[in-house]
Amino acid sequence: ASVCRMWLGAFLGIAGLGFLDLNVPDGQDTFVLTSSFGASAVLVFGNRRHFFAQPRSLIGGHVLSAIVGVLSFKVFQGHPWLAAGIGTAGAIAVMQATDTLHPPGGGTALFAVIGPDKVHDMGFFYVIAPVAAGAVLLMLIALVVNNIATDRRYPEFWWFPDSE
Repeated sequence: ASVCRMWLGAFLGIAGLGFLDLNVPDGQDTFVLTSSFGASAVLVFGNRRHFFAQPRSLIGGHVLSAIVGVLSFKVFQGHPWLAAGIGTAGAIAVMQATDTLHPPGGGTALFAVIGPDKVHDMGFFYVIAPVAAGAVLLMLIALVVNNIATDRRYPEFWWFPDSE
């Protein structure tokens, strides 16, 4: 039952993001399915109790990392190797400093630098969609799937581990 629930959650989360990605009208490049959401699905469905899987880390880690990644791309655009290194390292530092560490956030920052022109053309809109919107969608699906059984609870905490 547990493996089936993990499978169902990951399927619904990633398929839902993919469906949105394919159905955004042409000319409105506002949504892209990013590979870092696959890693997030592993956490929120496969290891839902871990600090990295909680909403604060899932949403905060992705959003802050996206901001750092886009900023790094814009500042170091002529030097992609430097932008990639600074963006990823900067994302880790910001997540650590804000207690929002979510390992897939490193991928989110890196994708802002090495992703296709479609992503670069988004600029800071990349932070809103796909990143924030995708993280929120994964969290909503995780809330439903991870709480189907009464003996399970997700999230363990929303924003602060000791407050709940």
